[in-house]
Amino acid sequence: MRKIRCGILLATGLVACAPPSGDSASATFTIELAESAATEMAAMGLEVPVTGRAYVLLTRNGDREPRQQAGILGVPFWGREVRDFTGGDEITLEPGADGVIGYPLSDLSAVPAGEYTVQAFLNVFTTFERSDGHELEMHLNSGAGQSPWRAPGNAMSAPRAVTIGDGASETIRLSLDAVIPSIDPVPAGGSLQQGNPADRGDLLRFVKIRSEALSSFWGRDMFIGANVLLPSDYESNPERRYPVLYLTGHFPGDRAPFGFDSEPGSGGSRNAGFTEFWRSPDSPKLILVSVRDANPFYDTGHSVNSLNVGPYGDAFTQELIPFLEESFRILPEASARVLAGGSTGGWEALAIQIFNPDFFGGAWGWCPDPVDFHYYQMVNVYEHDNAYAGGTEWVKVERPNNRRPDGTLVSTIRQEVSYERAVGPDGRSGGQWAIWEALFSPVGPDGYAAPIWDRVTGEIDREVAEYWRENWDLTHHLVTNWERLGPSLAGKLHITVGDMDSYYLNNAVELMEEALLELTGPSPAASFEYGRGKPHCWTGYSPWRQGEDLSNAEFVRVVDQYLKENGGRW
Repeated sequence: MRKIRCGILLATGLVACAPPSGDSASATFTIELAESAATEMAAMGLEVPVTGRAYVLLTRNGDREPRQQAGILGVPFWGREVRDFTGGDEITLEPGADGVIGYPLSDLSAVPAGEYTVQAFLNVFTTFERSDGHELEMHLNSGAGQSPWRAPGNAMSAPRAVTIGDGASETIRLSLDAVIPSIDPVPAGGSLQQGNPADRGDLLRFVKIRSEALSSFWGRDMFIGANVLLPSDYESNPERRYPVLYLTGHFPGDRAPFGFDSEPGSGGSRNAGFTEFWRSPDSPKLILVSVRDANPFYDTGHSVNSLNVGPYGDAFTQELIPFLEESFRILPEASARVLAGGSTGGWEALAIQIFNPDFFGGAWGWCPDPVDFHYYQMVNVYEHDNAYAGGTEWVKVERPNNRRPDGTLVSTIRQEVSYERAVGPDGRSGGQWAIWEALFSPVGPDGYAAPIWDRVTGEIDREVAEYWRENWDLTHHLVTNWERLGPSLAGKLHITVGDMDSYYLNNAVELMEEALLELTGPSPAASFEYGRGKPHCWTGYSPWRQGEDLSNAEFVRVVDQYLKENGGRW
C-alpha cells in the first residue's frame, strides 16, 4: 500500500495530501501560443495580445480530450493568469509557483508518476470599462453560454501522451495551436455573442438584438437573443394574436423550447412526443420563448437588475419583450405574459414575477435555486460562521453540495467552490457559486463581486450576508413587502420541488411556503408541490396521469388553462 503524506491546515480544516517524493512528479509545463492561433483569435474579434487564463489538464483516459473531462468530479488541472500573451510567447506552469491554482490537486508536485494524456488550454478575457468606473477582465460569451472549455475563440493544444517520471524534474512543452471555431456562421459585422442560429422550418425563429442598457453598463456592445416557437396555426391565422410563455434558465443555444424538432428521446421523457403535440390541431395556441442572455459571469443574466451583472431585467422587460411583441403577433399585456423555468430558471421565473408584479401574469418555478438564504443550499448565511464545514470545536463535518435520491453524497460545497476558483478566481469561472455572488453581492473594492465568504477558508462575511437579505432573499422580500406586493402577486406563484432535490433546494422552498402561509390581505394563494423521493429538477405530477411526472406537453395545457381562467381572451 502506498502511503500518502498529509498536512493538516489547522486554520482552515483543509487536508492537503501529496504522494511521497519517490512516487510524485515534478513536471514543469511550458505553453506556447502559436502565431496562427493568435491570428485566428484576432480575426474572430478577440483581444490579442491576450489577457486570460492558461491551463494544463491531464487524464489517464485518453479516449476524450482532457478539457472535456474537467469538472467537480473530473480530472486534475492547474491554471494561471496570463497578460500580453501573443503569438510566439511562452508561459510556464511549475510546481510550487505562486499564482498557480489547481483542482483537485492543489500543486503540480502532487501528480503521481505515470502515463497521462495532457492538454494545454487558454481562456481568453475581454476588457470591460464598466459604467460604474471599474475595469474588469472577463470572458465575453462567444456563443457557448459561459463554459470556457468549449467557448469559441479559446485556444488549445492537441492532446499528447506523456510519461511523468519519478522524482527528477522534467519540462513538457505544449503548443496552443488550435482555436475553437464559432458554432454558427457569424454574419459580416456581426458578433459571436449569444450565437447566430438560423431559423429552422416553419415554426422556429431566432432573434438577437443589441441592448442599449447592457452596452451602456458594460462599456461595449452587448447582445441578447431569443428562440421563438410559433404555434402551428400562426401562418394560417394572420389576424390572431397570442399569449406567450417565457422559458427562463440556462443558455439554450440553438435548441427549440421544450425539445421541439429535436431527436426522438433527447431531453428525456419530459420532451417525449412534444413535436407531434405542438403541431396537432388541438394543441394550445400560444408562443414559447427561451432567452439567450449569457454574460461575462454566467450563461444567463437571470433577467433581473444586479450591481455586478448589470441591468438584465431592464434589457428583458424594456428591450427584448417589446421587440418580440412588435416582431411577432404577441398580445402586449400582463395577463398574456407568463414565466416558467427549472433550477436556475426556476429562481429566475419567480424573481422576475416578484420584482415585476404587474408586468407578468404568473410564474412556475421548478426546483428553484435558493429562495431563502437560511438554506443557501445547506449554508445558513445569516447564522453559520463557515460555509464549508459545521460540527463541533474538534470535529468538523463538511457541508454537502450534491446528493443522489438515496442520500448518497456526491460532492461538497468546498469541492465545487474550489473547482470554480481554479477555473477562474474572483468569480470568473462561469460557475454556479460565482453567478450567485455576482447577482446577490455588492460590488467589491476591485470591481468584482464582494464574496459572501472567503473562498479558501469558507468564513462567511456578515455584512455581505445582510446585503443579500435586504436585496435578494425572495422570502424576506415577499414577507416585508407583502402589503404592497400582495394585490398584484396573489395566485401568481407556483412552485414544485422534489423532497430529495439533488442540491437540497427543497429546504428553502419549504421555508418560503411556511412564510407565505402566514401572510394575509390578500392570501398569497401560492401553490407548492413536493415530489416524494424526486431529485433535481422535478416539475410536478401530471393532472391527468395519477402518480406520473408531468410532461412538457401537459404543462403547456396547464398554462393554457391558467391563462383562460385568469382574464385570457384568446
